[in-house]
Amino acid sequence: MPGDPRIDAYIARQADFARPILTHIRALVHATVPEAGEAIKWGMPFFTYKDQNLCSMAAFKSHAAFGFWHDKVGQDAAKSGAMGQFGKIASLIDLPPDAEIAALLRQAMALIDAGDRPRTSAKEPRAPLAVHPAFAEAIAADPAAAAVWAAFPPGKVRDYCEWINDAKGDSTRDKRMAQAVEWIAQGKGRNWKYQR
Repeated sequence: MPGDPRIDAYIARQADFARPILTHIRALVHATVPEAGEAIKWGMPFFTYKDQNLCSMAAFKSHAAFGFWHDKVGQDAAKSGAMGQFGKIASLIDLPPDAEIAALLRQAMALIDAGDRPRTSAKEPRAPLAVHPAFAEAIAADPAAAAVWAAFPPGKVRDYCEWINDAKGDSTRDKRMAQAVEWIAQGKGRNWKYQR
């Protein structure tokens, strides 16, 4: 399958130490799983198999990470200190042998073929936060904001409610509400500035 140009760009903008690691992992995944798809999810490269998440990789300031989506893959190899099963990867020698990774890729594919799904989080969903009455009124007064607010997922609603509810004084809360209504009307989440 053709590579996703977004992953090419992701690899190209990483630090010198990370590019060979990411390039090697990508090549190994495609050598083992020729039908693997590529995608960017949660801001990092993912490899898919039969439209399901197979594994992912990412680069950080001083290390890279690689891991499998399914919780039954690579449990014995799991190292702490980084996301993924292989700990902080600072160079190619930090990766296990290619044959070991290939075996784990085949295990992940077999789980997908068998219809085995990763275990979902056992966490209870968080209760929704109360919307400050003045904030609810401000949103309702702006039709564009009201329409976007009604379509927001619970996480975006929570982000705004926490920001408004955590204001120490009325003047701070009023400023935050005015800014929030403006951003919401534009379809922006509370932390839109930090998204790539």
